[in-house]
Order: sequence, then C-alpha cells, then structure tokens
Amino acid sequence: MTTRRTRPAPRPPEGTPPRAELARQARAVLADAVRIAHWAAGTPGPGTAAPLAAHALERAATALELSPAQVRAGWDRARLAGLVELHGDTARPGWRLRAWDRDDSAVLRGWVALFDAWSLVHAAPEGIEAGAVAEAVEAVPQVLSLLQLSAGPVTVPALLDLLGQRVAELQEERCEVPLGPGRTAPAASASPAETAADQTAASAGPARSADLNALLLDWALEGLAAVGALTLGKGHATLTPLGNWAVWVKLEQICVAAQSPAGNIEQSAADMLLGCARLTPGPARDEYRAWLAARTVGSAVAELLAVARGEDALLRGLAFEALRVVGGPAEPEVRAVLAEPSLRPYALLWLAEYEGNDPDDAQDVLSREEATWLWVDTAAAVADHGETGLLVRHLDSAVQGTVPALLDEVRAVGHPRTVQVLVALAAAHPDPALAKAVRRAAFQVHTGGA
Repeated sequence: MTTRRTRPAPRPPEGTPPRAELARQARAVLADAVRIAHWAAGTPGPGTAAPLAAHALERAATALELSPAQVRAGWDRARLAGLVELHGDTARPGWRLRAWDRDDSAVLRGWVALFDAWSLVHAAPEGIEAGAVAEAVEAVPQVLSLLQLSAGPVTVPALLDLLGQRVAELQEERCEVPLGPGRTAPAASASPAETAADQTAASAGPARSADLNALLLDWALEGLAAVGALTLGKGHATLTPLGNWAVWVKLEQICVAAQSPAGNIEQSAADMLLGCARLTPGPARDEYRAWLAARTVGSAVAELLAVARGEDALLRGLAFEALRVVGGPAEPEVRAVLAEPSLRPYALLWLAEYEGNDPDDAQDVLSREEATWLWVDTAAAVADHGETGLLVRHLDSAVQGTVPALLDEVRAVGHPRTVQVLVALAAAHPDPALAKAVRRAAFQVHTGGA
C-alpha cells in the first residue's frame, strides 16, 4: 500500500469576508435578476422566453416597477446565473432560484456563473472583429490576476500594458503577424512600390493596436464592474471582495491542476477517464478537478461529451461523472444532448442530481425504456472492463424484477451491444437454465426473431 499526502484545504487571502457575507453581496448584485426570475417563473403561457417578448417586457416592467432596460438586463442575468430554465416558450424556476434564500453555496455558484459570462452581459463595442474580442477575453484572466495580487487599486495604464503584452503573446503562440485593421500580408509578386506602401501603412499599425487594446480594456473593465467583480475609479480599478474571492478560487484551481495526483492532467479526456477508472470516487474527483482546471470549461465539456458519444460504455459513464464535477457551467450542453438516445439516460440523471434530487431517487426520472437502455449500457461496460461476478450481480439492478421480463424488454430496447451483453451474461451465470434462456434471447436478437 502507498499513502498519498493530501494538500491541506487552502485558506482565502487575509481580509476575505466569510462565505455568508460574500453570499449576501452576491444576492445584492443579482437582486433584480431574482425578482425577474420569480416573476417569469410565475407567469403562465408563452412570452417569457428569450428574447423577452415586447408585451412580456412591458408587463414585467410595470409589475416590478423597473425600466424595460432594467428588466432586459435582469432577465439576461437570471438566465446566465441559472435562476431560470427555458422550456420552449415557458420559463421555469431553476434549482438555484428555489435554493436562493437558504443555500449560500448555490448563491455563490450562481454569481460565479455570471462572473464567468461577463463578456455576454456587457456587449462588445461595435465594429471590432470577433478575433480581437476573443483575444481580449482570453487575456482578461491575467488582468484579474494582477488586480488580485495587488490587493488594491491598479492604474489603468498598468492594466493596459499587461493586456497588450498578453495579446501579443497569444498572437505569437498562434504564429500570427499583427497587421493593421483590414490589412493582409503583401503578395509575393508585389512590386517594390506596393511593398513600400504596405510598409508605410503598417508603420501606423501599432498606434491603432494600442487604441484598440485601450478600447477593449475599457469594455472588459466595464463588463466586470457590471457583474460586481470590480469597481472603477478615476484612472484605476479595484476588485470587490466578491471579485477578489472568485479570482483566488480560480488561481487555486490552477494550483490543483499543477499537482494532479495521478498525472493525467495532460492526457486527452479518454485517456484521463481510463486512468481514473480504477480509482475510488474521492481520488477520481480530484483527478477530474485537476484536468478540468487546466482547460477552459467549454472545451473540456465538449471533449467529455465527444468521449461519451463513443462506443466505450465505461467511458460514457465516467464522462458524466466528470461532468458532475463541472457542475452548472455544463448544464446547457448536457441539456442539449437529451435528444441523443445514447446519452439521454445519463443526461437525465445528471440534470436530476444537478437540480437537487437525491441520487438514490434520481432513477425515477427515467422511463422504463430509458432505464432498460441504461442497464444494457452499464452491463456492456462491466462486460468490457469488469469481472464476471459483477455482471451477474448487475442483474439485481434491473427494474423489471424478473429475468423473463428483463429479457423481453432488453430485446425491444435496441441497444447496439445487446447481443454481446446477453452472450457475456449467459457465459457468466452459474444457473444453467437461466443461462440457456439468456443465450436464446441473444440468438433471437441476433437473428431478428421474436
């Protein structure tokens, strides 16, 4: 046996308010969003979906005594913070809204989801190409790190200098040569006069780039201020206690990633999940957190779902275990795969647990057919990676209650691995009569018989 030294629980920076106070501040930031979410969730019929219909906007403004602009902004925040869920044209309360007054952790998670979406809350200036905006968004974490480490006001020129350096690094990493707006590299066949003209025009590029960076920095600071992450003074910016805490949490995640206990941080999602397959739940979650912290949420969720769509049923289940560690930011993508039969049972269970249902009761959200499909998929994972005794014991988890009923429904569910699962179960089961019935069922599925 080996022992693994555990990293002590990190302590927030000196002066960080307690979680209850941070949650109070988060509730204050999202007060209008919560009011609008309650109003939308209690309004029957269509008209509360995004974009907010004109008549619903007017009704909400009148009922809540807010301006239409305030209603629209609060509605966007409610959606981004997970306070409301959209089902067609109907808004329903999200689990965070139901837990808002009693669960500080739910409040802080909701605010962090809004903080992560700051670039959606505050629209980018018009006329700037998407690539420049994306570079600025990617550079903002370094700006926030400087603000957090400074533990006080930082001048805008210092932040602008850091933003410019980070953007230049990103362009260099992509092997891009900065050109003036609307410029392209000179053609190989360009004449000396054309080349000289290009060089003259390019000489004005850095000035324009500095102006562009200044414009993007102003946009980013205003967006972060809009979600309550910082305050703006005359020529300087300062993180709020909420913003300081959020940046510290994210820096801690990076530290966890750097200390990935089993060394899977640089692996692909599939290799990481295979590396975690024989870990107990606690260490496996540590690995998931380390792997996730080293990636953007969007790319990590997309990679995990791509693995889940593959043929390996074990990886499918483990991918959704890793998505449980992601939590709220994965909800839209998980909800989007409900239409995919192979992922639907996993997604339904994930959403049920995410919305606060007891894991032991989460199976109730599955239809009989979905539960049967999941039983076959889990059996396939056991047949591929587990022990024969475990496959036999897996019979007890079937919802049907009897083997004949299970076989009837397994034949009808249409899982692509049905034949292999039944053959493996027949080979593993010690009861000759039952094994014979299972083999017969496998033959009938294989030949298309009844």
